[in-house]
Amino acid sequence: MQRRLRKTLAVALLIGNAALWTPAFSQQAIGLDLFALGSLAESDPAAALDMSSELLEQVMSQQEPDPRLVYDLVRMRADLLAQQGRSAEAAPLLVSLARLATQSRDVLYVDPIPLLREALEIFRAEGDTRAVFELLQMILEEQRAGGAEGETIARTLQELSKTAAELGRAEDAERFAAAADAATAEPESGTRGTDDGFHEVEVYYATDRARTGKSSPSEFYGGERGQLELGVATVTIPDTHTPGVVEAPSVWRLEFSTNPARHVVLRSVEPIEPVAFFRRLQMEMSARPAKELFVFVHGFNVGFEKGAKRAAQIAYDMNYAGVPVLYSWPSQGSAVSYITDTASVRLSGRRLSRFLDDLVARSGATTIHLVAHSMGNRALTDALELFALRNNVSPGSDPVFDQIIFAAPDVDAGLFREMVKTIHPLARRLTLYASENDWALVTSRKLHGNAPRAGQGGDVMLTTPNFDSVDMSELGEDMLAHGYFANDSSALADMMSLFWRNAAPENRCGLVAETEGPGATPKWHYEPGLCTSRKLIAVLSSLQRANADTVAAARKVLKATAKDPEIAKELEPVIVKLVSD
Repeated sequence: MQRRLRKTLAVALLIGNAALWTPAFSQQAIGLDLFALGSLAESDPAAALDMSSELLEQVMSQQEPDPRLVYDLVRMRADLLAQQGRSAEAAPLLVSLARLATQSRDVLYVDPIPLLREALEIFRAEGDTRAVFELLQMILEEQRAGGAEGETIARTLQELSKTAAELGRAEDAERFAAAADAATAEPESGTRGTDDGFHEVEVYYATDRARTGKSSPSEFYGGERGQLELGVATVTIPDTHTPGVVEAPSVWRLEFSTNPARHVVLRSVEPIEPVAFFRRLQMEMSARPAKELFVFVHGFNVGFEKGAKRAAQIAYDMNYAGVPVLYSWPSQGSAVSYITDTASVRLSGRRLSRFLDDLVARSGATTIHLVAHSMGNRALTDALELFALRNNVSPGSDPVFDQIIFAAPDVDAGLFREMVKTIHPLARRLTLYASENDWALVTSRKLHGNAPRAGQGGDVMLTTPNFDSVDMSELGEDMLAHGYFANDSSALADMMSLFWRNAAPENRCGLVAETEGPGATPKWHYEPGLCTSRKLIAVLSSLQRANADTVAAARKVLKATAKDPEIAKELEPVIVKLVSD
């Protein structure tokens, strides 16, 4: 056992060190190999195990390895070892991954407890009771630090009591049993408001992911396909939240577990039958200052938990007056599962299309915005094309939706251009956000015979009169997450301008026009430094809630919101331009 734990610690240190480095090297060199690895794992697991080892060595040899790649490759190795009946070799890797997940949760969005549980079951099957005991203590520490419910903690304490008894540690068994009784006797703390240091955001969701059969919110839905299911996910946002950030524990702050007062946490997942779901949504709409919602369709390499947190963060950061809705398709949530994701997302587009029918007819919302990211745009474009054809929508029809935002769409550029011809009458405005620094899109282009992707910026950026093209390349390279549209407050401020005023690009802050000649459709690029974007978000939220639709009213709200005269002076022309649009 001690030798096994030393091996686990060695692997943890190797992987853990990667979590402390900033990903800066070009991942394009191994991108195609990563995407191919997922397919190889299905056809030849033994060869995939060798290939994963080679790729892991290549990643770790870099001066600044990316913990996301390290995690996905080691996770695949653990799965392949288990499939080959080598679970004893997989268990230490799972413990190491749990440590990496704890240290790099702000990058990985991975709950370490399921990993520890998975390793625990292997040790239990091997009869290694001492290892089970040690892992249960790690799980207990994580649950307590993360503010888990009393019943959850009590169950772990009961397991510890039973395991201690099996080890002949009677005194420990009694101590854990008494602690379990005390945990269930403690009153539950409040969960809403600032007294506990966090706020709750309810995210209504639709998903065609299959349930895993597990009760933990972070693993309630997996990456397998299922039937369409509706529900509400509750996400907590700390009062100390920074806009554009999904806070998670950081080893630099000596934080090793989630805490709702400091981190964004998926608190609960509640499936609801369709009739009750739409009744609840209608009641929510009636209580909101704006009968408005946005639907967020996540992209490649995103699990349900990460998608729910992102939808909540966007809504919270915009101080959104409406309701956030997540559509979560069965992405595997792994960099090595690109091919699998591409097969799942198109089926989800059909289901998303029918969900949009119901949302329009039964939600009670008078304004609906749609935002899709990355590969999620394949689902959304399919859904909207089917929606338009099914409802006989044509140019001149009244728009069904307000804003449709295609963020970094991993869709063939030529196909996207053609599909938008059918889609554009559905909305008041369509916006394409693109970037030439997007690793996933560059790799996808290579995989698809060098055919440009619709989300690529720079010289290959799409422009047509049917949508506004905005190049966000200046916001930097976001590697695997490629979520600049939600990570950066500048992009959030731009979305708020769209949601509130349907503002044309020339009336939005930070966008500079580029034209290629007389009569050419202009494209726009975001130029950093032109906007005080975080202050702008607060002001835009106040303006919208006050329904300040005149210059005089806007100036009054601006004066009350921006206390600093210099900031108010800087933002005044931005606000006047928006309101005068």
